[in-house]
Amino acid sequence: MEAPHAAHPRTADAQAGTAAGSEAVVTVDSPQRMQDLGRRIAALLRPGDLVLLTGELGAGKTTLTRGLGEGLGVRGAVTSPTFVIARVHPSLVDGPPLVHVDAYRLGGGLEEMEDLDLDVSLPDSVVVVEWGDGKVEELSEDRLHVVIARAVGHEEVLDDVRQVTLRGVGARWESADLAGLAG
Repeated sequence: MEAPHAAHPRTADAQAGTAAGSEAVVTVDSPQRMQDLGRRIAALLRPGDLVLLTGELGAGKTTLTRGLGEGLGVRGAVTSPTFVIARVHPSLVDGPPLVHVDAYRLGGGLEEMEDLDLDVSLPDSVVVVEWGDGKVEELSEDRLHVVIARAVGHEEVLDDVRQVTLRGVGARWESADLAGLAG
């Protein structure tokens, strides 16, 4: 995925701009800020939510998911499920469990995703799928797409700076205050 180009590097702690509907762009400048963003997103999540994470290797998808897990109050360290494909983190606070899926090694078909029975988990859980674009959209008409891209300055890539685009799809996200996540 190609990183967006900016006229000037944006290294502020967190800045947001909004677009029509439920969409926002948040700039974060460190892994800790990415994790903080995950905690803020978690406050909007509820059972049945599907979150798709897109970004190149090392963009911060698992770091964001770690923040989601903290915000949801789930058990266990949230780490990349690349080799196990999916991990379930039960709630410690009577909230929904977090189902964390890494679809990187899966082919492009829904067949392999169906083997994971995510449709069974979805109504009671928050399901987060890294590399899920084009693979899991059929699971829900309502979903949150999160695209993480490295920020690009005049001639340099800004190492820790990421532009995170949050786009809600479906009725569930129509009135969500995604722009308020810039905090």
